[in-house]
Amino acid sequence: MKRLPHPLVATIPLVVLIGLLAVIIALFGSDSLSGGSQVSLLAAMAVCVFISMVFYKTSWKAFEAQIEKTVGGVAVMILILLAVGMLSGSWMISGVVPTLIYYGVQMLSPQFFLVCACVICALVSLLSGSSWTTIATIGVALLGISHALGINEAVAAGAIISGAYFGDKMSPLSDTTILASSSAGVDIFAHIRYMMLTTMPAFLITLLIFTAMGLGFDADDSIHVHQYTEGLSGTFNISLWTLLVPVLTGVLIVKRVPSLIVLFLSAMMAGITALILQPHILTEIAGDAELSTVGALTRGLVMTFYGSTAVETGSAELNELVSTGGMAGMLNTIWLIVCAMCFGAVMVASGMIESITRVVISWVKSRVGLVASTASTGFFLNVTTGDQFISIVLTANMFKNVYQKQGYEPRLLSRTAEDSATVTSVLVPWNTCGMTQSTVLGVATIAYLPYCFFNILSPLMTIMVAAAGWKIILNA
Repeated sequence: MKRLPHPLVATIPLVVLIGLLAVIIALFGSDSLSGGSQVSLLAAMAVCVFISMVFYKTSWKAFEAQIEKTVGGVAVMILILLAVGMLSGSWMISGVVPTLIYYGVQMLSPQFFLVCACVICALVSLLSGSSWTTIATIGVALLGISHALGINEAVAAGAIISGAYFGDKMSPLSDTTILASSSAGVDIFAHIRYMMLTTMPAFLITLLIFTAMGLGFDADDSIHVHQYTEGLSGTFNISLWTLLVPVLTGVLIVKRVPSLIVLFLSAMMAGITALILQPHILTEIAGDAELSTVGALTRGLVMTFYGSTAVETGSAELNELVSTGGMAGMLNTIWLIVCAMCFGAVMVASGMIESITRVVISWVKSRVGLVASTASTGFFLNVTTGDQFISIVLTANMFKNVYQKQGYEPRLLSRTAEDSATVTSVLVPWNTCGMTQSTVLGVATIAYLPYCFFNILSPLMTIMVAAAGWKIILNA
């Protein structure tokens, strides 16, 4: 049997990673995710491999096998990220997002924007089963509206993410919901019903907080809405016809079409809309006066899909709002995800993750301690493995026998795993979720983290409910 590293030894790569990230952030600031953080992850990975191979005789083939398995498992995720880049560019240039912003700023007041944004994202995510799709579509539009209303973008991002992850967590179409229930051996609808005991209180408290924050806003402090509406209408062809794209995207979601296909088809529909309604924008993006009309439109559309775009609106702030990164804008995210996956893979292959979690499990002496340890492990694995799916599976597998031996229902395990691993993933800058949402919304993870009230409250609520013993039944 393989000898596991001592728990103190197992923490060395984590300490190295945290130390390196602190240095990188101090040196590079907001640019730390453009390469510095990736170097930190690879350096910490090298430390883990060195310790394991030299002192614990772990073979390099074991690391290779785990890296291939882990990175191979995110291949579809990488394609989804590229599709998100295409979609974000095409929805903006086609006029979909500008139209939503144009009408949204006139319909939503600053006082009720946060709570409305949270509820809207919750409903969309509940129907789609995907927080990523929700944030990449309606979330981007809502963030644009928040700019026009003068609402801090970090607070707005917190409301958008809180709603999106509530819907993702409670949807029977969600990958994480299916994964958490199946990993613990629980019927998915029994799992969802049981989660309501912790999830609904956390979400209601979140809505109350956002309502209170919104009522504290002074409408007179908001940026003049007419400056945004005039800038958008003077640049884009604002038309309700553009809203056919999100409507048809919603139809695809209801039909349970896979997320990757939905994102791709939605980007294509937006591209066609851009050709019809925004040809002047595509020509501006193409930037080559010698091209024929067809050539300029084709060049502009392709550039919208893959690269950064800049549109002149007459306002520097509005120019920044409508600029996009396309697929190229997602490359730093993909780079970071691959590095994070590699670090998580070697931590698993070396046995260091198992060594640390065994210590945590050994401390479990009560029901509250068991639930708290499970929730803490879910968050810890989000930090160390960089992926919520790995975190959910490992958390469920590590604690399954403990819950069984102590006589607790498996649905307590599935709920606790999702209350922690699913929702806290977006709070970790180098996690696949944290990096993706930060890139899509253009808001740093550390900036929006304090305002993701639902994501923070969920693991705390699951511990509080366990302490109260509410609806926790021992198996006969």
